[in-house]
Amino acid sequence: MARIRHLHAIEILDSRGRPTIKCYCRLASGAVGACSVPSGASTGRHEARELRDNDPRRHRGLGCLRAIGHIKGEIQARLLDTEWHTQRELDECLIALDGTASKARLGANALLAVSLSFARAAAAEQNQPLYAYFNAMLPASLQGPVSMPQPTINLFSGGLHAGGQVALQDALIVPLPGRDIQSQMQAMCEAHAVAIELTQAKYGMRNLTADEGGLAPPFPSAQAMLDDVMTCAQRAGLTPERDFHIAIDAAASHFRENGRYLLDGQLRDQEQMIQLYEGWASDYPLYSLEDGLAEDDWTGWQKMQARLKGRTWILGDDLLCTHPSRIAQAADMSAADALLLKVNQIGTLTEALQALQLARRHDWHVVISARSGETEDEWLADLAVGWRADNIKVGSITQSERLAKYNRLLEIDGHLSS
Repeated sequence: MARIRHLHAIEILDSRGRPTIKCYCRLASGAVGACSVPSGASTGRHEARELRDNDPRRHRGLGCLRAIGHIKGEIQARLLDTEWHTQRELDECLIALDGTASKARLGANALLAVSLSFARAAAAEQNQPLYAYFNAMLPASLQGPVSMPQPTINLFSGGLHAGGQVALQDALIVPLPGRDIQSQMQAMCEAHAVAIELTQAKYGMRNLTADEGGLAPPFPSAQAMLDDVMTCAQRAGLTPERDFHIAIDAAASHFRENGRYLLDGQLRDQEQMIQLYEGWASDYPLYSLEDGLAEDDWTGWQKMQARLKGRTWILGDDLLCTHPSRIAQAADMSAADALLLKVNQIGTLTEALQALQLARRHDWHVVISARSGETEDEWLADLAVGWRADNIKVGSITQSERLAKYNRLLEIDGHLSS
């Protein structure tokens, strides 16, 4: 049981220099929780809506003062001095208060900031680490001890995360399970160091990086991007299938034009894209394919899942938007078998948990993910551990907003193994 005594929020900057929200929640017990919310660049059309000021005189219209005003005003007035027995009670009140399916009235950024800051304050009040609080939220069907997620490390970037020099958004390297998180991170750090050396030698450029820290040289093609991942991993002493896999975030909605996909200067239809991915699944140790087709190309996703099932995870981000109704549709149609879970796509912890439950009910793989616009807040690492995610997708192993999450994983592992 927790009673909120005061809510406060301020405008801070995310990793792209754009405004976002940090919210402070003080409980009657004196416990305080503060959390910052992220923001995406390659956002799906079906995501919950952030509330921005649209004032061109401040931050090019991206200010968050209206959302902050809602936290300090209407939201605080409704939540103050009420006894909240569970996170779900509080979140359902926030959802009802907003009253829109997309969270557009009060802003998904405002609602999530309150939801997260309350969680951290409640964890502090109960004198438990945040990952334990998240773990206690799980229903009986998902109960189990906390576990370390397998990291997926962003090595190279293109698309909206970089300069669009290649259409694919991200190529990631994934250490295989069976090693502890310290050993996995050591291997990935070596592969990243080799990637820096390769970029300088092969493309004659120093560390030009994308939003999530991935290196962004001028690849001549998507396949060259994947070949470079293989080269870096193997030069780092890693063996395909034994030590690492490759994950692809295509973000195909962003290179679709008039029903076709513009990749490497060639327009490809749905069938040609699926054939391309089949070839990559044969040529590379492909772990997962994220957003391989556009976010509303449902028949294409069905075909892609049928053709690649068992060879790689078909991971939905823009297709699913962490939304239970879209997850249910994808499951009914056999259009995917893995969920990329981003809490700010749906707006509250409780709704994200509903998405997790639904994915697990269908035996899906679950990846908990950061966004391109992140902060140094590390709550995502606690969430991935507490909710027993299969993978965590944070970005590269540079930049403080990324390293904060990886370092928190190492810290949690140290606590659990002590």
